[in-house]
Amino acid sequence: MAIYLRRANQDDLQRVMEIIEQARAQLKEKGNPQWQDGHPFQKTMENDIKAGYNWVLIDNQKIVGTATLQLTPEQTYEEIKDGSWLKPNEPYAIIHRLAVLPSKNGQGFGKYIFSNLLTVGYLQGVRNFRYDTHYKNIPVQKIGQDIGFIKRGTIYIDDKIDNKHMGFELNLD
Repeated sequence: MAIYLRRANQDDLQRVMEIIEQARAQLKEKGNPQWQDGHPFQKTMENDIKAGYNWVLIDNQKIVGTATLQLTPEQTYEEIKDGSWLKPNEPYAIIHRLAVLPSKNGQGFGKYIFSNLLTVGYLQGVRNFRYDTHYKNIPVQKIGQDIGFIKRGTIYIDDKIDNKHMGFELNLD
């Protein structure tokens, strides 16, 4: 069966939120405070979809994952501690809100989403990509590092429980 990425639409919102809720529960089960303050919120995902930034991964004609490729800078990424961005003054895209159905874990779907979002961004002229994740989110750290992202330092996000995250960057030619 075909596995592919497509831009999300408003009809996908309920399924996207179901996947995020399942991922949130799995993070909690593993002792990771990421997303435990309630974000990403449904309104955030609605806005991502309206902006054309949210993508869904399709496997066997079903949505099994989601992520956002934000093509605009973010204040959170302006200040990085314990390191620096390699290309701090160049445009960049951000991979946000990655979630895959827990039943699909270990099958490479997270890496597939990342890789395809790089292609989407590259085709739009983006050469620098960033993402952040909690220090306890080893699977997402590994996904990024396996495809070439480098840990650049610590950023602080809007999270009421634990706002300290690792910032990663990938620079393409």
